[in-house]
Amino acid sequence: MKKLVTSIALIAAMAGFGASSAVAQEATDLAAAAEHAAAAGHYPIFKPKNVEWTFAGPFGKYDKGQLQRGLKVYKEVCSACHSMSLVSFRTLEHLGYSEEQVKAFAGEYEVQDGPNADGEMYTRKAVPSDYFPSPFPNKEAAAAANGGAAPPDMSLLAKARGIERGFPTFIFDIFTQYQEGGPDYIYSLLTGYQAAPEGVEVAEGTNFNPYFAGASALKMAPPLSDGQVTYDDGSPETLDQYAKDVAAFLMWAAEPHLEERKHTGFMVMVFLAIFTALVYLTKKSVYANKEH
Repeated sequence: MKKLVTSIALIAAMAGFGASSAVAQEATDLAAAAEHAAAAGHYPIFKPKNVEWTFAGPFGKYDKGQLQRGLKVYKEVCSACHSMSLVSFRTLEHLGYSEEQVKAFAGEYEVQDGPNADGEMYTRKAVPSDYFPSPFPNKEAAAAANGGAAPPDMSLLAKARGIERGFPTFIFDIFTQYQEGGPDYIYSLLTGYQAAPEGVEVAEGTNFNPYFAGASALKMAPPLSDGQVTYDDGSPETLDQYAKDVAAFLMWAAEPHLEERKHTGFMVMVFLAIFTALVYLTKKSVYANKEH
């Protein structure tokens, strides 16, 4: 019995040593990667993580439940700093909301309108035909409120933030129809905040993130944390789930007609395949009795 206890203790000690060694090695690798990126001026330090999305591939479709959760995360967290000026409220009907629900949702916002009969601008409650209003009156005000860096508009963020995957990955992307670089990047950025490794200095007021495309750190503090947003459908209220949901929602905002495009593309490919077969059979029929 004594030997058994001693053996278990030895195994546990070895496992603990192995885990600590792995953590130390990971920190060393991160520091080395950060130094290399800084010297080369090439970011991000790490490539975005590959996430499984329902809208990936030639037959991918949006998960409306996920999009609704992502909208809630955007409204309660992201909209405090980021605008989405190219998305109108009425398009939210595509997420499964009724016309009355969209009207009620739009009514929670105020937009500027005018001029009125006196030539003055005024504010009113938003209606479905309006677009998501910006939290700031202009870019200068947005920059002043965020340490000198204006938060980007999120309307097309998921299509504009894709990271080059390099050779030979991009060749396989042609066949897999990989177009999820933007959501992968957004998810990785939101979940990638961590303490800067030893030897890596970051400017005061910035936050280290090895997935940020512009530098090793960015001014935006970690915007999401576990338990921050309450879900009504029982989904996990975790940072990981929040990041996936809002990234999927931003993909929809950037490309709301993705499903229709993929359906049309599939029908075109079927047509071309049938047409090619008919042309080949016609050629064989025409030249069947011809001497070559």
